[in-house]
Amino acid sequence: MPSLFEPAVQQQLIGRLATLTPDARAKWGKFTATQMVAHINDSARMAIGELVVAPKSNALLRTAFMRWLIIYVLPFPKSAPTAPELLMRVKGDPLKLDAERVLYKELLAKVTARQGAASWPEHPAFGPMTERDWGTLGYYHTDHHFKQFGI
Repeated sequence: MPSLFEPAVQQQLIGRLATLTPDARAKWGKFTATQMVAHINDSARMAIGELVVAPKSNALLRTAFMRWLIIYVLPFPKSAPTAPELLMRVKGDPLKLDAERVLYKELLAKVTARQGAASWPEHPAFGPMTERDWGTLGYYHTDHHFKQFGI
C-alpha cells in the first residue's frame, strides 16, 4: 500500500503536481485544478489537526471493518460527498495554483513530520485512525484527485 510516509511516494506526488496546469479540466466533478489542490491541502490540514472538521453521524463508516474496506480495498468513488469544511477555501477568494503547490509541499512535510506521533486526529467519517490509515488514505485521496485531472 502506498503511503504519504514513503519518500518515493512523496516525490512522485510532488512531481505529478508540478505537471498540473491552471487550465487543466477535470474528468469528473466541479473542481478547477487550483480548487482541487486547495481541497487536497485542506485535507492534509485536517490530518494534522490544523483544520477541525465536524464528525459525521454515519456509525457504519466508523466501524473498523468499514474503515479498512474503504481505505485499503475499495476504489475512491467519483464525486462523493465531502465535508463542507474541506470546501471553504474553494468557495472563497480566488486561489493561485503556484501558491497552492507551495502549500502542498509544506503540508506534506508537516504530515510526514508527525510520523511516530502517539495519536492522530479522528477522521470525521471514519473515526479514530492510525498513522498507517492516515498515510494510506492521504495517498489514495491525493491520487484520486490527481487522476481527476489526468496527472
